[in-house]
Parts: sequence; structure tokens; C-alpha cells
Amino acid sequence: MSQYTLGAGLVLPDDRGLYSLVHDRARTTPELVALSRPVAAGWADVTYRDLDAHVRQAAGGLLRAGVEAGDRVGLLGRTSYEWVVADLAVLAVGAVTVPIFPTASSTQIAHIVTDSGMRWCFAETPEHLELVTAAAGGALHTAPWPLADLDGWGAATGGDPAGTAEFTRRRDAVRAGSLATIVYTSGTTGMPKGCMLTHGNLFASSANTVEHTGDLFRLAGDGGGQASTLLCLPLAHVFGRTILVACLYAGTRTGLLPAVTELLPAMATFRPSALALVPYGLEKIRKGLRRAIDTDTELAAVATGLAAATATAAAAGDDTGGGAEGNGDGSPGRPTSRPDPAALARASTVFGGRLTHVISGGASLDTTTAAYYRGLGVEILNCYGLTEAATAVTVNQPATNRPGTVGQPIPGTTVAIADDGEVLVAGPNVSPGYWRAGQDPSEVAAAGDPGWLHTGDLGRLDADGFLVITGRRKEILVTSGGKNVTPTLLEDRLRLHPLVADAMVIGEARPYVAALFTLEPAVLRTLADTAGIDLDADGWWEHPGLLDRLREAVDDANGLVSRAESIRRIRVLPGQFTIDAGHLTPSMKLRRAQIEAAFAAEIEELYAAAPPAPPAAASVPATVPAAAAASTPA
Repeated sequence: MSQYTLGAGLVLPDDRGLYSLVHDRARTTPELVALSRPVAAGWADVTYRDLDAHVRQAAGGLLRAGVEAGDRVGLLGRTSYEWVVADLAVLAVGAVTVPIFPTASSTQIAHIVTDSGMRWCFAETPEHLELVTAAAGGALHTAPWPLADLDGWGAATGGDPAGTAEFTRRRDAVRAGSLATIVYTSGTTGMPKGCMLTHGNLFASSANTVEHTGDLFRLAGDGGGQASTLLCLPLAHVFGRTILVACLYAGTRTGLLPAVTELLPAMATFRPSALALVPYGLEKIRKGLRRAIDTDTELAAVATGLAAATATAAAAGDDTGGGAEGNGDGSPGRPTSRPDPAALARASTVFGGRLTHVISGGASLDTTTAAYYRGLGVEILNCYGLTEAATAVTVNQPATNRPGTVGQPIPGTTVAIADDGEVLVAGPNVSPGYWRAGQDPSEVAAAGDPGWLHTGDLGRLDADGFLVITGRRKEILVTSGGKNVTPTLLEDRLRLHPLVADAMVIGEARPYVAALFTLEPAVLRTLADTAGIDLDADGWWEHPGLLDRLREAVDDANGLVSRAESIRRIRVLPGQFTIDAGHLTPSMKLRRAQIEAAFAAEIEELYAAAPPAPPAAASVPATVPAAAAASTPA
């Protein structure tokens, strides 16, 4: 078994909790901006002094309500300043935060409330309040608290209502090993499980990510000054939570946005120096930038980025080649021209003029997307982690970024590769386990070292300890011919096409690989207008103009794999994959089993006819059938 570690990392002192990060900063750098709230006139900055005061006021409200140490407190809402204040207040008094995705169904909420033993809850919108009230079925001690009311909690009593002996006692009783949160993983099968994370787990993941990445979280790369970021990741997801804690630890000015759709318009005024995103967000920004950057510039940026990645890999003696499969259009990964300087200037203006790096995690990222940003002057730092390790396991460093890998382990974390290729993780960031309904939260601190975490992911370590993820056990398709296929590699590329909203590759125990498509409504309408497609007519999905555009996406994806792994047939679905219908997890990952069940008839039709011939290299023949489903389930 091979393994790699960079040595000891930072750990939270045993007698401290996460609230101490804010409290200590309020004493040492009280006027430093911690968070920024979007307001009509732009941004309202919140210093560490103000944040600490607000958290103490909210904590006072929790104590007056009767919240006890170890009580589970729900938090349902999008990323916001109020969400952060509520979370820190819960942690300060020794209670346990239970985040709930704002897109969660009533069934999921009921499960989380019951399984966690939740007794209190915050909610963002009137709809959320009603949903929690109905789903909880009387389990809560009081009606859910509106997050918007937090601003008035301290004003109601004046002064510092939490500046009491009771608050101090509760705060000082919190330990690094105390349970901080139960995160219900948005699993791709079944009901979510509650992953327990301690104050120490979250600190180890966050603080060591900061220390591992140099000045990324501390200083802007444009000549110094405070680093800044826009956080639009959902705080209900541990990736967003870990980045938040990292920023509070490092002193990063952090603007809070409720959704990734609000990121691009906000960048020019906020001017972030770094970001943390999932690939879905990077893909959306890439598509959005097409309003400012023409196709030739995009291809030139990809080619430039791929060439740079290949050079970096060659200099490191790495055989990943930086993932340089091509330019995203089937052409070789060598730049024939450089991006137009005027277009680069437009992109920089959209980004705010200070953006240098983006940490990307949560799923696989298409190599041309990473190359595209690199060609625009923004480095993608791929990372790897999972909820059970408080997100951070490995991350690339700005000084040694190695495209094609997910970086080296953060300090204090050990990564090993088992004999069967599975990635194993050990360290102070590893969860003590899954929550058992009815258990005592105080038992968590005494649980001891959890040992090796079996991730279920497959990978390898290079000679310098950089991790390369090669697949996931449960997501590898094996065709009836015995060919192993990695669907995410194809899906990541398919989604880059402007017409494709989402795609799922299928082929388990089947004679060949096929794919289901959903389409971007606005792009489809534009195509319909220009190509004369009547979207109200039966059979519109077989229009040659539509099929030709989709073949572009399939050809591009097939260029990444062997002929045996290539997509032979496609099926267009008239609707979208949605969270509400159970097709997607709250973090936008495909729930493959549910999608296959929902579209079983459509999938069977893909394999009912005689199998098509394998495509020529990187090309799908015109005879590949492409038809849409006649209906989609509600």
C-alpha cells in the first residue's frame, strides 16, 4: 500500500471551539473586514468586531429560548450573512448545527428532523418556514425562527445580552472534539445519512487548506492587500462551510451570495482575488462569458491553457500530460494563436481585475474548462475531498499547481492507495462516523481515532505525492463486452456544448454506450428560430438541425475515449433533470439509479434496435439515432 503525507498539520486546541476564530480576531484585528453583505447600493462590510457582537446577540437569543448544549438546531436557507451568524451562534453555545439544503423536499426534511432529533430550526423564506413546520410534525420545541429576524434579536434587549456568566460557561465548555454539525450527505441513492463533524474536524480541514495554499486566502495577488472572495457555494454543503471557516481563520474578506447564478454579475464590483467553486459553477461562467468572448478567443484560450498544462506536466516528469486531450473541438492541444488581448481585457473586467485562482472541487472538471481559465490568466487549483473528511483531503498549491491531479494532501492528512486502487484517508479532518438516531452527542468526543476512511474513489499517487483520481467504484460502467467506461469523463465534456443542459451516460451490462440529454431552453429556442424547428410539432426532436448540433457535442466527447467506450446512440429528453423529481442531488450530482428508473422505457428503446457500428476515430456517424422521449415523468 503506497501512502503520502506532508507531515503534521494544525489542530484546534482541545479547549477551543470554532467560535474562537471570530472571538480571537475581534480582539486582535477588530476592524478587519470579515464578511460583506449584498445591498442595493453595492456591498455592506462587516468587521470582526461587528460579527462577534452579532453572534453573541444571537447566542443570547438561543440561551433565552432554552437551547441546551448538544441540541440539534436546523438551518434551512441559501448562503447568507444571517446563515453564518446563526451557525456561529449555535456553535458558540455548544449546540449542533444541522444544515438543510433549501431545495430539500418535505420527505427529506422530515427524515432529517426525525433522524437527527432536531428540536429547533432557522428557516429563510415563508415557504421554508411552512415546509419545516409541516415536515417536523410537532417535533420542534417552537415554531421555526425566520433568519431575517436575527438582526432584531439583540436590539430587543439592548446591550450585549450574551455577555453573561452563562454564555461564558457554555462557550468555555465547548471542546475541539465536541460535535459541531451533522451534515446529511446528498447521496445518489436512498435517504441521506448524517455525517458527524467535530469542531476539530472542520478546523483541521479549513486551517490546513489555508496554510497549504500560501497567501491565497490572506493576500490578493495584485500587489498585496486583503484577499477577497465571493462565496456562493451552499453552506448546507460541507465544501461551502469549510471554505467559510478557512476565510474566517485567514482573514479573507468574504462576500456572501445566495446562488452561483449571481456570481458573474457581482464579480466586477466586488473584485475577488480567489474563488472556490464546483465544476458546475465554472461551466456556467464559461458559458456566460460567451457574451463577451467570441468562439475563436475561447478556442485560443483552451489551446494556450492545454499547452501550458502539458509543459508543466513534462517539467514535473508526470505522465498525465495535464489532461491535454485537445482544444474542446477535436483539434490538437497546441495553440495556433494566442487569445486576443482585447478579449482577455474584457474577461478580466468581468472578473473584477484581481482574480488569479479558483479552487475547484466537489466533482470532476473537464480538462478543457481548466485550460480555458488558464488561458484567460486564471489558474484552477483542483482539489479532492468528501463530506466524511470535512471536504479537504488534497489541494493543488499556487506555487506547484500540477494540472491533471488534485494536488498533494493538506498538512496533517495522509492519503494511501490500497492494493485494489481505492483511495484511503486518515487525519484529524476525518469524521468520527455517522449519526445514529437517538445517540448522545457527548459520546462523539470519546470516540477516538476513526482510522482509515475508505472513500470508494479510485486513484494513484505520483512520485511527488500528487493524487490522480481515476474513477469511482460505483460509477464505473462495465459493458456486456467487459469494457470499463468512466461516464463522468464523457458527461463533463458533453455539458460544455451550449445546447446541452445535462447528460447522463449509460451502458452498464449493455452492448454499447449511450447517453440521455436535456437541453438548454434558451439555446434551443434560438436554434429553433434560426433552423425553422417547430417545437410544438410532434417529432421536432428529429430535426436535422438539432441532430447536427448534438453530434458536435458527441463527437467532441468521443474524442476523449477509445472506440469501445464511445457513445453510439443518444436520446433527447424534453424536460430537465431536477432535484424535485429526484433526478439530482442538492449539490447537482446525477442520481443515476433514479434517472434510469424514471426513463426506463426510453433507455430500452436505445437498445431495441441492432447496435450501430463503432464510430470512426473521434467521429459519430450520421446514422447514429437521435430521438427525443415522447414524455417525461412529473
